[in-house]
Amino acid sequence: MSFLDRVFERARAIKPRVVFPEGDDPRVQEAARRIEREGLASVQLLDRTTPHSPLPTMLALLRSRRPDKFPTDAAASQALEHPLTRGAALVGIGAADVMIGGAVYPSCDTIRAALWAVGTAPGIATVSGAFYMVQDGHVLTFADCAVVPEPSAVQLADIAIASARDRRRIVGDTPWVALLSYSTRGSAEGERVERVQAAITQLRGRQPAPDFVFDGELQVDAALVVEVAARKAAGSPLAGRANILIFPDLDAGNIGYKLVQRLGGWMALGPILQGLARPIADLSRGATADDIVSTAAIAILQTREG
Repeated sequence: MSFLDRVFERARAIKPRVVFPEGDDPRVQEAARRIEREGLASVQLLDRTTPHSPLPTMLALLRSRRPDKFPTDAAASQALEHPLTRGAALVGIGAADVMIGGAVYPSCDTIRAALWAVGTAPGIATVSGAFYMVQDGHVLTFADCAVVPEPSAVQLADIAIASARDRRRIVGDTPWVALLSYSTRGSAEGERVERVQAAITQLRGRQPAPDFVFDGELQVDAALVVEVAARKAAGSPLAGRANILIFPDLDAGNIGYKLVQRLGGWMALGPILQGLARPIADLSRGATADDIVSTAAIAILQTREG
């Protein structure tokens, strides 16, 4: 059974309510039909025929969460005219469990709607984007590859925690987290190395303490190859067994996943938004119906505890 087959099988056991705010798009319509036909979820499509009058609970949600942005019902109502904000608000008030957006609108619109309507998860202040890289039964998590250009030490720690939480939900195995650098254990110097070292300090000081193994700063070979880890990072708790790679910035993360995808032939699933209080998924505007169904299945697994 392939990784995606396992994702679909586990997602079918949850059967949540999924809202697609871009229901006019033919790709979304096809994906919605398949999701319901395959028993993954019950689907609600929002389109131009859907009444735009917001529910009082949606207005109250935005006003309570962001009184600075929405000081009046009129301001909240205007924001809810955007389909992604309406969809995210349905998740925020508990009328849906998952929102899948971004087939038509850019990622910034999806993330903004998510932050307004559901916010970040407890203990995390950073939204990030992970790719799940899959080949021959192996699954690696790459983050952040989509959202934060120059993450601070605090943000890198947030990204590591969010990646570990979602790996448990989506892959179902034990997270082993490596914070990457061009340096291994002080082999080089520089502000970027110090930032990754500070992120490790951040993780060690978090309360509650992270419930996963992590280490850094590590070069990627010391994170992934047992023999190299023994030479470069003796005593590392990862010992070359990392399955989550936290990149030091968006350049490295985005370039890294595309190199592995295009030259290594790995399948890239994502970006998967992580760090949110409830699942909001972002699609590429070039997504196919197949991509949308796969993204929905992964987002469904994000509803699980863990």
